[in-house]
Amino acid sequence: MVTILVATTSDPASINPANALLANPGWLPVPVPSLQQQGIKSFSNQNIRLLQHDKSIVEEDDLDHRWKEATGEAVDEVIFFSKHTAVSNRPALTVHPIGIPHLREGDVPPQGGRPGWAAPPDPRMGPWLRHLKKLAQSHNLVPEFEITLEGTHHGPITTKPTMFLEIGSTDEHWTRLDAAQVMALLVWEGLGLGGGDAVGNWGRENDKRKVLLGIGGGHYAPRHMDIVLKEGVWVGHLLSGYCIPMEDPSQSKVNGNTDGNGGTWKQSIKVAYEATKSAFPDGEVLAHLDHKSFKGWQKNAITAYLSELNIKIGKPNDFI
Repeated sequence: MVTILVATTSDPASINPANALLANPGWLPVPVPSLQQQGIKSFSNQNIRLLQHDKSIVEEDDLDHRWKEATGEAVDEVIFFSKHTAVSNRPALTVHPIGIPHLREGDVPPQGGRPGWAAPPDPRMGPWLRHLKKLAQSHNLVPEFEITLEGTHHGPITTKPTMFLEIGSTDEHWTRLDAAQVMALLVWEGLGLGGGDAVGNWGRENDKRKVLLGIGGGHYAPRHMDIVLKEGVWVGHLLSGYCIPMEDPSQSKVNGNTDGNGGTWKQSIKVAYEATKSAFPDGEVLAHLDHKSFKGWQKNAITAYLSELNIKIGKPNDFI
């Protein structure tokens, strides 16, 4: 099994960390003719494969399947380097799962992916977020850069555990070599390439077995992140408010919805739960609600649906 890292030359916040990583010892080019014909270069170091292309980072779908078809090597996880954008323009280093589980079939995804789909979240996300914070602090990027999770969003399509590592939020920050170096070091140490133990191996470190499925709140998941920053916490998908669209019950009845609550929120929760469950074998996925982000009728509907799916609601101490 191999881990795939993906970078694009079209994005300095993507290719700079990749180049910083490749500057470390042990990397060798691995020509794969069928992928080279598609404009994809590849490099190898132990059981890690780094792929470079020149398209948007969200455009190259199914790289996990395509790698296996081209090389015969099964893929264990996929990690993307990318830029982050934000209205605030605040400098940030972010980690997040991917998917657009709230979109309906026929909707046009704004940034890749497939409507109603979510990739399994990489189990390393929680441990790597904590390690990223330590590295950023030791390299004097904090407090200038915020270290944060993001909610589940965008593509590209993968079927293996996946996460994005992003540098934000403007061109000034995307080109920062110190930020790129920290992201490269996160991957180097996180995957154990330097000879130390890898960080965030679910199979070896899952004594607690509890996994947080975040529901509600803003894009940067502050209430969920407060818990994930605690040592030993595992995190799966994070469904921000926009990812669980709910129609007011009175409006739903006007539209002929006898279920009481329209929107694709049920689809989104179910897809995110199933993807998270698949990424954490033998783990117990507990929903963590950002209660203050919901109106009463929303919280009641979500709680009832979670019960219907036999998903328990966890309190902060349940994950620690």
